Amino acid sequence: MKTIKKNWDLYLLIFPVIIYFIVFKYYPMYGAQIAFKDFIAVEGITGSPWVGFEHFKRFFNSFYFGRLIENTLVIGLYELAVGFPIPIILALMINEVKNKRFKRIVQTVTYAPHFLSIVVVVALLFMFLSPQTGILNNIIVALGGEPVSFMTEPAWFKTIYVLSGVWQTMGWSSIIYLAALGGIDPQLQEAAKIDGASKLQVIWHINLPAIKSTIIIMLILQCGSILGVGFEKVFLMQNSLNMEASDVIATHVYRTGIIGSQYSYSTAIGLFESVINFIVLIIVNYMARKINKVSLW
Repeated sequence: MKTIKKNWDLYLLIFPVIIYFIVFKYYPMYGAQIAFKDFIAVEGITGSPWVGFEHFKRFFNSFYFGRLIENTLVIGLYELAVGFPIPIILALMINEVKNKRFKRIVQTVTYAPHFLSIVVVVALLFMFLSPQTGILNNIIVALGGEPVSFMTEPAWFKTIYVLSGVWQTMGWSSIIYLAALGGIDPQLQEAAKIDGASKLQVIWHINLPAIKSTIIIMLILQCGSILGVGFEKVFLMQNSLNMEASDVIATHVYRTGIIGSQYSYSTAIGLFESVINFIVLIIVNYMARKINKVSLW
């Protein structure tokens, strides 16, 4: 109690955050039990009969299971392979810029897309990639090629989704790495340069090792959401022509749960996704702790 009274202002500051997590994160977990029930709205959660793992079995045996897992996993791995290293590279490049004015301009330009809504980003994609008026297709036609319907071709969906996401988030994601780079002792870099090290050698032997812990923590967190492909952007980019490549767990939950009113079934799918993400998080965290002595816990 003495600690609380002494630091009451700090506890008061964090109180709204605690309330937010309780109301929007922990309390809704009570409803996850309907994944094991045949939920009937008029009976409520407690009054609905238990069915065990029937909804999970139905999902595993469904026609869409293979496609959903493949699309969600491929997009998640694609984002990890492309989207994870680019903010690190961008932060290292920005850190090497000595002209402060140019550095601020680069940071502003790369940060700006983060503040665009998903709706605006997808609208821009449809404009720029239009077969008739899109800039990219105009260039392709000018070079003698045929226009490509990027937004309806299943083969292009994952690439467009991931690369547009990288463009939107790389600047904002680089902030944490820039902050870590700012904590490096300049004397180490100066000593390396005096010893004849090039810029690439300084980056490789000093900058990267200095932010290794930050990189590992961010990697663990991203691996923990490998199946957590967002709903909004996929849904906005999705159409009947690219459905085979764009249908992921989140959109399937929306169709079955919200549109189809199959609340127990959709909850079971969402719970399955969360459990897989949790298992991956535990495994990656364990490996990071064993290999690099860095982990979330």
